[in-house]
Amino acid sequence: MNNSITLRDIAKALNLSTSTISKALNDSYEIGEETKKKVIAYATEHHYVPNRMAKGLKQGRSRSIGVVVCSLDNNFVAQMLDGIDKISTGKSYQIIIMQSKESQKQEIACIDLLYSGGIDGLLISPACETTDFSYLKNLQQSGLPMVLFDRLTDQIDTHKVGADNFKGAYDATMHLINNGFSRIAHLNTNTKLSISTDRLNGYKQALTDQKISFNPAYLRSCDYTDTHKLNEDLEEAIQYYMALPEPPDAIFTATDQITTRCLSLLNKLGYKIPQDIALIGFTNTELADAMNPALSTIHQPAFEIGQLAAEKLISLIEQKHREVDFETIKLETQIMVRASTHFFKTQLND
Repeated sequence: MNNSITLRDIAKALNLSTSTISKALNDSYEIGEETKKKVIAYATEHHYVPNRMAKGLKQGRSRSIGVVVCSLDNNFVAQMLDGIDKISTGKSYQIIIMQSKESQKQEIACIDLLYSGGIDGLLISPACETTDFSYLKNLQQSGLPMVLFDRLTDQIDTHKVGADNFKGAYDATMHLINNGFSRIAHLNTNTKLSISTDRLNGYKQALTDQKISFNPAYLRSCDYTDTHKLNEDLEEAIQYYMALPEPPDAIFTATDQITTRCLSLLNKLGYKIPQDIALIGFTNTELADAMNPALSTIHQPAFEIGQLAAEKLISLIEQKHREVDFETIKLETQIMVRASTHFFKTQLND
């Protein structure tokens, strides 16, 4: 049972009009400071909470934002959600979080539910299965503000916020090359998402700039939609690499799950890292220092991506009748060098 007090209750207790109470709580210039202090003190003492729904109806908004992500069981996603939550809460919006589980069908079902619930806007990191964005474009054309974050596409014209995946991959590959590694394999996903293509292109560009020929045998992809299949694909890829006439001396991995599981599988299969093979990859895991060996990573500004995406969406919601110059913002990544790539190759042979 909801026993919270209302504006009318406060007005009756203080012998003031409900209009005066409302203006005092909203810091209106029409109300004197002494009255404001009295109203705020009473409201605080009696745990007054504004009726978000009533306020939203008055403003023509629900003050709710839908957020669709690939999975909640992901440290990187959790960090982005923290950033979204901080901005949304600060602006008095509630967030409703749903997960696509990398399924386009489930993604559409999530958005349908959110849209029918009257969200003011949508933040979405598309599922890896999503290749047709006409559904989202139709919703956008119907008036729903939306912002893409982390996983971006050129198929929608709106604000987009993510990491500079090309530069992150380029820097990771250059780090390996500068440490004496030249036979560098790349483990990516089997999707057409920008995060995959940008990281592949960054890897290739670093090889080209250092006059190292791209070897197609060193490029393998993994099924990203199923944990069991991902483990099978990774183990098969590692065994394939190490059976080559010239096996790679380093691996650059493209996603959080691939990176951490690759380290685990290399250990399981008995390879010494980095003596037999070096490893670096995209991951925001806070356990990188505790792994065996400590894992070199490309860290993405996940919290900042979430914050900026939420800021951009709220600006669209509150200014949606004005012309907007949409931006695509790519934030810098950071290499965290640890033992899995730390030693120069010349030292490994000593």
